[in-house]
Amino acid sequence: MFNPDKFNWRVYHSKEKIPTHVSIWLLDSMSLTHKLKVKYEDFEVNVLSQKESLPYHCEYELLSSTQNQGIIVREVELLGNQKPVVNARSLIPLTEDTTDILKIGSRPLGEILFDDPEIKRGHLEVGSFQNSWARRSTFTVGKTNLLVTEIFLESLYA
Repeated sequence: MFNPDKFNWRVYHSKEKIPTHVSIWLLDSMSLTHKLKVKYEDFEVNVLSQKESLPYHCEYELLSSTQNQGIIVREVELLGNQKPVVNARSLIPLTEDTTDILKIGSRPLGEILFDDPEIKRGHLEVGSFQNSWARRSTFTVGKTNLLVTEIFLESLYA
């Protein structure tokens, strides 16, 4: 779907100039799924792929403790008004902690990550590439770290 290595990733700093229409999505610490469901009555998830694959270099850096484990890469489009508004890429290491998560089908991963108080979110990084903005963060499920990357498409701001 996309190559996250192309993005200039960094921890967000308040002096950074991000357009307001982007920052209200990019910097929100709440569930993106919930926010999209509020904006779009017909919100849905289109699973493009969910298979064992190798992460990109920049992703391995955030999941360094999983180098000897298989990793499922889940790529989805989040749709509103039948159009993609966000592309998401999640890295889910194959562990006992992630068995149930890998059975979600077309359910939004965000529902699971934000509805379970035992799941903790790590720091938020923002990224930019050309005119696209993205964010990523890790989530800790038991002893396992997952990585979720979301790219915000122009259609979201229309």
